[in-house]
Amino acid sequence: MVRFLQNLDREKISKTIYSIFKIQEFFTDIQNVNHPDLENCVYAMWHAHQCCVHGFPNRGKVNIMISRSRDGEIIAKVCEKWGFKVVRGSKGKKGSTEATLQMISELKNGNCGAIMVDGPSGPVKVVKDGIVKIAKLSGVPIVPVYWYSSNLTFLKFPTWDKFRIPFFSTHLINLYGEPIYVDPNNTDEQDEQIRLKVEKTLEELEKQAPQKFKEVFRFGIWKKKK
Repeated sequence: MVRFLQNLDREKISKTIYSIFKIQEFFTDIQNVNHPDLENCVYAMWHAHQCCVHGFPNRGKVNIMISRSRDGEIIAKVCEKWGFKVVRGSKGKKGSTEATLQMISELKNGNCGAIMVDGPSGPVKVVKDGIVKIAKLSGVPIVPVYWYSSNLTFLKFPTWDKFRIPFFSTHLINLYGEPIYVDPNNTDEQDEQIRLKVEKTLEELEKQAPQKFKEVFRFGIWKKKK
């Protein structure tokens, strides 16, 4: 998303992006549909839908897992300015394990997590097994979430993940799936079934989203953001 700005100062870039998002907030209305109202869970979303976290009702408790890339550092700074917590780990081969352990610790302490399950570089819409391991070891459920709007102002970028973001006046929904629990005694084969279930649920939410969006709009429950 910000790769073309690699030669610029990262702090300045993050401040600029934050300022743009702050302005956009006044034009964006995100409604949560079927949110399970759990105090402790790990949200699963596609990499393209990472900005859906702005609609979470428990933003201050959400730990977002972000890669150690240069782009990731800029995104992490923006997320922190928004009041989210960030889990990244250290650089190098051990970074992924360290980030996973940090996330598990936060979840065990009663916080929430957010993971782009096909990130940071794809394949697109293929759930990686990391979120299943994290849910299994932390004891919290996985909550799939899909971001959707039929508005023309919901832009799609020509990136590998087809990154989505609102531009000016946009109504959106965060559509949540049923919580998916992982038995700590599961075998590797059973864990794989959970991974496939998360993937299938996100696919089902994608199919349901257009109708759910129409229902929300039809009954006029759009609320002006405070």
